[in-house]
Parts: sequence; C-alpha cells; structure tokens
Amino acid sequence: MPKQMLIYDNVKPVSNVQHRNWSVKTGEDFSFAKSINCLPVTTVEFPQVAQEYAIVFSGQQDSVFPIAVLGVRPDENMYLSAENTITATYIPAFLRRYPFVYSTYDNGDTLTLCIDEKFTGCNQNNVGERLFDANGEQTIYLKKVLGFLNEYQVQFNRTAQLCKKLTELKLLEPMRAQIRPAKGSAVTVGGFLTVSRKRLKELTADQLQSLVRSDALELIYLHLQSLQNLKRFTGLIEQNVGE
Repeated sequence: MPKQMLIYDNVKPVSNVQHRNWSVKTGEDFSFAKSINCLPVTTVEFPQVAQEYAIVFSGQQDSVFPIAVLGVRPDENMYLSAENTITATYIPAFLRRYPFVYSTYDNGDTLTLCIDEKFTGCNQNNVGERLFDANGEQTIYLKKVLGFLNEYQVQFNRTAQLCKKLTELKLLEPMRAQIRPAKGSAVTVGGFLTVSRKRLKELTADQLQSLVRSDALELIYLHLQSLQNLKRFTGLIEQNVGE
C-alpha cells in the first residue's frame, strides 16, 4: 500500500482534556479517500467485499494482508464519485471507522484511541456528535466508536491468522493483470499477491481439511472469485477517457 496510515494525516490520542469540546460530523463525503487505490479488508467482510471489489493480498512474509482494489493507477480511487460518495453498495470498515483509529506501541497489547484532527468533520461548534459531555465523560457516541474499533481489531487479528496460514502453505504468488479499455492505454496492475490455484490443488488431504474446518477455504474461493471485479476498471477507465 502507498503509505501505512493511508487516509490518516494528523493522528492524536483522544483526550477529555484536548477534545472535551470536540464534535465529529460524518456523512457520505469520502473525499478523504480520494488518493488511495487500495485499502485493507478483514475476512469477515469478504462476502460483501467480493461482490463489488477485487480482493488481493499485499506485503511480504509476516506483513501480508488482504486489500480491496479501488483503482489501477497510483493515487486514484475509482470507486469515488464526482460528489465524493462511494459508488459501491458496501463500504469497507476501514473507511467507516475514520476519523478514528487505534494506535499501539507494544504490538497490540495496549491500544489507544486516536482521531485524525485534520478530518474536516472535526469541530468545536457542536456540529455532529460530541465526544465528551459537560462533565468530561465519554458520550454514547464515543462508546459506540470504541465498540466498533474493538470489533475491528478482533477481526483484524483473525485476518492475520488467515494470512499466516496462507504464507505457511506457500499458497500466495505474485500476479499481474492487464486492463485493456477500448479507449485509452492499457494499464498493468501488479505488485500484489493472489492464491495459486495450482498450489491449492497440490495440498494434502489433511491440509485441505484444516482449511475447510477453519473456513479458510471458503475465504480463499471468495478471494479468487472476486478477481473478476478487476474487469470493472475497464469500463471506469473508458468512462474517464470519454469525459
């Protein structure tokens, strides 16, 4: 991925001192995601994501993680409309949790809730949802945010286990795809990993049974099926050329 934090610019720990009078107004404006062409997705999202996005893997060794492809050119989110709305029905959790994120300094043992202070929806004018009440206590909204991020972290860790298994079985291989629109130049998509169907077929019965029992095999096939969504970019590129 282009940069580790992707859509986050100025992340600071949420504090009832620093942010006591802050409110957050979110909505359908996803302009903050304009310059990313991929984002992380967790395995619990695979069924929804696979219907509209191509799921591939990115990284090396222990850092491999599944991502949804949003564009085939650098710094271009082709799932973002001219009105800065997401054109897909499903919006990945990575976007829905913004402007909040957890940070850690000890490999996840301690998590600190942070907020991107540069998010345009952050304000001190009581627009949107307050983070703290007049007594400096967490509002119901902030507690819901914490609950959402806690669940996201659980799913993130489960997803890491799938990636570890795929790496151990040496199922991942580099892949390149070419998008050939009728109008405009062909675009090569590369730098990511996919599950090798050949290597999958070469697994032993015990290895396959282990994947079935952990639901990993279902996730693998959702990933492979989702690659058909790369064809969507052909029409999107042609549309952009026409404009």
